[in-house]
Amino acid sequence: MIGIDETARFLPLNIAVATISDTRVAGNDTSGDALAARIVQAGHHVAARRIIRDDMLEITAQLRVWIADPEVDVVITSGGTGVTGRDVTPEAFGRVLDKVIEGFGELFRMLSYQKIGTSTMQSRAVGGVAAGTYLFALPGSTGAVKDGWDGILRDQLDSRHRPCNLVELMPRLQEHLPK
Repeated sequence: MIGIDETARFLPLNIAVATISDTRVAGNDTSGDALAARIVQAGHHVAARRIIRDDMLEITAQLRVWIADPEVDVVITSGGTGVTGRDVTPEAFGRVLDKVIEGFGELFRMLSYQKIGTSTMQSRAVGGVAAGTYLFALPGSTGAVKDGWDGILRDQLDSRHRPCNLVELMPRLQEHLPK
């Protein structure tokens, strides 16, 4: 079976949302709004929400705060994944991740290719795990956020998704850490 197993129990997650931008504010953060709405529609909780400047130290610091917070299961960012000089989100993720989930970026670009063609090569979407917390970086456009959530994260963050999902792995994410 592929899809949602209606007989299984849904486990809501606490998801922190960050928009990485030098120009967005609460009033025009359409990608953050779209992501937060989708998280709530899926039955999860928006544990925290911030707009962070395109600054390596600020991004890394906030990621570390959320990774250390036992009330945050997942962090999803939008923005800062391009190739310009100010786009440093993947590098910030690289400073905190224990493991990279290569398939996330690959799958995101495959889905994106169907809509924007070869322009998807400019996306450096990345996913991974740090100290038991999942982290995903999406491009900053509202369309990219919708594609990333609707096409990948909604299912993988649903404990009922079959044949497997990321939620069922959460109890084992810290096996490598000393007790």
